Amino acid sequence: MTRENSFYGPLDDPAADAGHVDHPPRVGFFTDTSVCIGCKACEVACKEWNLVPEDGLDLTGMSYDNTGMLGASSWRHVAFIEQQRPLGLQETGLPDLPTGPSVTDVQQEVVAEGLLHAERGGAQLGTGPVDLEFPSFDLPGATTGAEGRTDFRWLMSSDVCKHCTHAGCLDVCPTGALFRTEFSTVVVQQDICNGCGYCVSGCPYGVIDRRPDDGRAWKCTLCYDRLRGGLEPACAKACPTDSIQFGVLDELRERADRRLEQLHGLGVEEARLYGRDPDDGVGGDGAFFLLLDEPEVYGLPPDPVVPTRDLPEMWTYAGVAASALLTAAVAVFVGGGRR
Repeated sequence: MTRENSFYGPLDDPAADAGHVDHPPRVGFFTDTSVCIGCKACEVACKEWNLVPEDGLDLTGMSYDNTGMLGASSWRHVAFIEQQRPLGLQETGLPDLPTGPSVTDVQQEVVAEGLLHAERGGAQLGTGPVDLEFPSFDLPGATTGAEGRTDFRWLMSSDVCKHCTHAGCLDVCPTGALFRTEFSTVVVQQDICNGCGYCVSGCPYGVIDRRPDDGRAWKCTLCYDRLRGGLEPACAKACPTDSIQFGVLDELRERADRRLEQLHGLGVEEARLYGRDPDDGVGGDGAFFLLLDEPEVYGLPPDPVVPTRDLPEMWTYAGVAASALLTAAVAVFVGGGRR
């Protein structure tokens, strides 16, 4: 078992560091968000295979997103982000067509006007009906003309547990309910979890969560049972565009580098890899992403750091402080005895 970088920094073999002597290569996810179509097949497949309970089908009101975020009963979350800008050199398909984006400036004006003249001046937002002028038999945007439409793009991304090289949730678990598998993934054993919640605050991504009915922590297992049977995870199997790619992590990183180079060559300069760098604050992620904008746009932290990174230094300072306190106490005791 290696001890170097056990808390922070690059770690070539997390499974060996966890005590697995003979083990398969590290596997993970590479999610290419540039080809995600937001079909939610990954969410459905995850719930069906892992028997994850239904957690609400209410739309957030801001997009077509009905899950909002990852949680104890949402191990996969497809984000929908609409931006009024074209996708690199890609045509949006809107010019000269009698269609428009689902949320246009015209629609926003209708909503604003409705709230302005509403009783209480719009203070009851969300508590009463607002006429959005749909549904109707007219095509979206057909009555506004081409001059009333704008270019836009959808940013879609299927988020999941990152299965960090240095997992804060695993480091702080007092019962051993969280463990590192032979595939270098991180899994929760619910029969051992006592619901303390330390792992929730220990995750820099806000992934792991507890269910309100029993208090135990739940998250993606990267389909550990399927991996042991030689199968790929359910979400990757169901993805129709190969946005979610599963495989040996080193091979996925090479594939991601080539894809990033390809997109940059096509003029999509904003494309970037997130979680791919082993020198980042968590030692690199077992599930990393190709993004088309800043991480914050997708609800991801820009510079995640494992909370236990500074643990050795903290213990050093605590030891120095304890030693100084002990020395002072001894000095006071000895000095008082001489009197």
